[in-house]
Amino acid sequence: MRNKEAKELLIKYKERTCSEEERVLLESWYLNYEDELSDLSPEVLAEAKAKVWAALPVHQARRPAIRLWTRVAAAASVVVCLAIGWWFFQNHKEVRPMASKEVAARILAGGNKAVLTLADGSEISLNDVANGELASQQGIVITKNKDGQLEYRVDTGNGVAMKGEHFNTISTPAGGQYQVILPDGTKVWLNAASSLKYPTVFGSQERKITLKGEGYFEVAHDQTRPFKVQSNNQTVEVLGTHFNISAYENDGVIKTTLLSGKVQVMTPHTKAATVLKPGEQSVLEDNSLKVSEVMTEDEIAWKNNSFVFNNEKLGSIMRKIARWYDVEVICPPDLAESVFVGSGSRSKSLGWTLEKLESTGTVHFKVEGRRVTVMP
Repeated sequence: MRNKEAKELLIKYKERTCSEEERVLLESWYLNYEDELSDLSPEVLAEAKAKVWAALPVHQARRPAIRLWTRVAAAASVVVCLAIGWWFFQNHKEVRPMASKEVAARILAGGNKAVLTLADGSEISLNDVANGELASQQGIVITKNKDGQLEYRVDTGNGVAMKGEHFNTISTPAGGQYQVILPDGTKVWLNAASSLKYPTVFGSQERKITLKGEGYFEVAHDQTRPFKVQSNNQTVEVLGTHFNISAYENDGVIKTTLLSGKVQVMTPHTKAATVLKPGEQSVLEDNSLKVSEVMTEDEIAWKNNSFVFNNEKLGSIMRKIARWYDVEVICPPDLAESVFVGSGSRSKSLGWTLEKLESTGTVHFKVEGRRVTVMP
């Protein structure tokens, strides 16, 4: 509430003309400042109460004991609330910051946001431009289609496609995601805080791209040109398949999950390539590559606009929340090891998501601006 609104409401409270909704609002407002009262001396609070009591009319009536206690308790709440109001407006010129939960509720989920960097270094903000043709590069036309996807095609009626390797990069910020259809027809979904670098025209021997962050791939089949995804110290090679790669640097691991087809995972530190089958996931950590079976639906939940945590550590969960809501997270190491199971929509506000985690009774969150602090 603003100062003026609070003052008017305090007057109505004193005159007993508040509606039920206004009374609840005022008492909730009082609770937001309750902690600050702990620093007041008994003398200051007594002075405030005395001023308020002096201004209130006193009425006595014969009532049963339980009803009398109710009236006394109600009167006391009025005095305390008005005393707080008196003290607050006497000592504060500006309203305190919003309560933690209110701040969190105002932080909305991420959405389709990305920047396209062309071969000449120029940039296009994809969330600002309208659908239609965005650029033409020596026979390659780049468009934003009706579904909001970035799409490449060869303009057969306007000369020959460019010679040599010319690269484009699509980058999503924290709180962003985007989908691109590559020149060969491969579809890629990029998660938040990720980037994909690729040639505007693939060569005749292979189709090679570079991923940072997380992406889900539906690779167009081409028996003659393997599709290769380079991410940190790992290369994934396929001919045509559906798979997910999570390669965020601050996660410390690279996870490759296969949904259909077959992929080959190679690293500089393994003598032989590892071939994944549908339903399997490879995890590269500390130069060690391990393979296990997983629930593939959980691994690509982000693509379907959901959070799914299946025995996942809180540290990992909070990194996902930081990327999707574009917030800073402070999580103590001991709490980061806590394990959670649950799911929810990624379209909800930060406040809604944090409340779901708090409902487990294990953690609590303090939100200040765009900083989230995890507490026991």
